Amino acid sequence: MDRVDNIVVFAEVAGQRSFTAAARKLNRSPAAVTRAVAELEARLGVRLLNRTTRAVSMTEAGQRFLAGAERVLADLDEIERAAAGQGEAPRGELRVTAPIAFGRLHVLPLVTGFLERFPEVVIRFALIDRPVDLVDEGFDVAIRIGELPDTSAIATRVGVVRRVVVAAPAYLDRHGRPDVPDDLARHDIIGFAGIDSVVRWNFTGNIETPIKPRLMVNTAEAAIDAATAGFGITRLLSYQANDALADRTLVRLLREYEPPAIPIHLIYPDGRHPPPKLRAFVDHVAPLLRQRCERIARSLGDEA
Repeated sequence: MDRVDNIVVFAEVAGQRSFTAAARKLNRSPAAVTRAVAELEARLGVRLLNRTTRAVSMTEAGQRFLAGAERVLADLDEIERAAAGQGEAPRGELRVTAPIAFGRLHVLPLVTGFLERFPEVVIRFALIDRPVDLVDEGFDVAIRIGELPDTSAIATRVGVVRRVVVAAPAYLDRHGRPDVPDDLARHDIIGFAGIDSVVRWNFTGNIETPIKPRLMVNTAEAAIDAATAGFGITRLLSYQANDALADRTLVRLLREYEPPAIPIHLIYPDGRHPPPKLRAFVDHVAPLLRQRCERIARSLGDEA
């Protein structure tokens, strides 16, 4: 059997979790299916599947290989359809990921708009507050906030966000306004572990200010609720605090000490022939997301 055929057989066995079920699905003998997987493992030099008398499960290497294999097979299918004159219309499944709050507020509306425009595309949208490995975890597109590591992925910058220190006017009336980062030592701090160290905040000019939160939370919404209730000072990403700053339930503090802006990118794996569904998604979402980021920046008086 050839390399691609062996990969097809492996993917089917992994999906069915059974050599026998995969053989039925592929209309082949169980011996032929077993031989194809064995050939693939021998070529790679690793075990992809654990076999017992009752079940089949993937090894860690098998899980990594399956994510890449599924992408290769999907791309091959797109290339074949294009060669047959059937690949112009975007179709098929896309796996997209974004940070939880940013994805819900600013990416999800663009995803649903894309689906309305391209009815033959299905999207699996995962909201995850950590950097994902596109290839290992099987994602086609990611929206990422933060500096990008060295990567072969294609990156399109769509905007920036900033870390902003905020508090409610009622709190500032009672406790005064911090003029420099060191003033935070005498204030009640609401720590939000999602974007910062829980022991120090960094500011421009290599300033590191120790903080001792009286309240620790794990979501931006909780930090905003506690701050608007007048409990203390917190630090958020600018898009998270945008609405509260716009209606003045929160006030922006220490603006002249804010660290440099954090970039937002739309990234996808490098490839010579991105499938139509991926090209269409990037072409649709990137300019609209850039417009959203620019509106947020303007509302806060920042540069985009």
